[in-house]
Amino acid sequence: MQHAVGSPLPPPHQPGHGPAAGWSPAAQHPGPHQPGSAPHQPGHLGAPAGPVPPAPRPPVPPAPPPAPPHAAVPQSADTTGHVPLPPGAPVPMPSAPPAPTVPDPAATTLAVLLIGPAGAGKTSVAKFWADHRRVPTAHVSLDDVREWVRSGFADPQSGWNDHSEAQYRLARRTCGFAARNFLANGISCILDDAIFPDRPAVGLGGWKRHVGPGLLPVVLLPGLEAVLERNAERSGNRRLTDEEVARIHGRMAGWYGSGLPIIDNSQLDVPTTARVLDDVLARAIASPPKW
Repeated sequence: MQHAVGSPLPPPHQPGHGPAAGWSPAAQHPGPHQPGSAPHQPGHLGAPAGPVPPAPRPPVPPAPPPAPPHAAVPQSADTTGHVPLPPGAPVPMPSAPPAPTVPDPAATTLAVLLIGPAGAGKTSVAKFWADHRRVPTAHVSLDDVREWVRSGFADPQSGWNDHSEAQYRLARRTCGFAARNFLANGISCILDDAIFPDRPAVGLGGWKRHVGPGLLPVVLLPGLEAVLERNAERSGNRRLTDEEVARIHGRMAGWYGSGLPIIDNSQLDVPTTARVLDDVLARAIASPPKW
């Protein structure tokens, strides 16, 4: 689900250049006589007769070793400029904070999966929730990623077949990889998808494989009338027939009794639903759902 560089590195020392070449303690620390001055001679005005004892010489610091040339930083597929990016890995199960601390989901790095039928408001709630968090948060929509395919797009509304199934699976895997990379770099991620409870191996099982066991699923399930009204406001291929919406909504009812947290946002606006989502996630962090 963009790079500043530091100041240029100094060039390596070359033979014959810089303080490491031709450095002489005698040249840096002359004896008692400075260049251009005559030594004291016996009988010289103001000088005592006889030999002049040499002045004590200060200790000479050892010469610093020559600096090795700077090695070039190798570039790889996982680096941008000179800034390494940690690889994405499966997200572990979140650990509950010690009681009586109440977890603050708005300030915690999380991986959230928002489930619901078409017209439930998943995308609107996910965007608002991601926009108003105190930590960096990304929103990854499965439908948006599916529609990255332009030529050859397999629209399930034209008939569910092997091509549409394959593109759904590919989009889920792409979203999962994106979420893992965001999380590995300290950015929370919320994904949304219409998952049917009667196909757990394809839905929840696929997301768990792609993201990790630490993914927190939440079901957004308003009443049928609210879903039909919201679907009527859609346009393009995002708008379904009333019959299709009712069929999907009926299958989603299977989430009741699943053990996953369910939010009925029939009478809630988007900001209120996002606040309820925070409350649900706080409880899920303290006691992760079994799924």
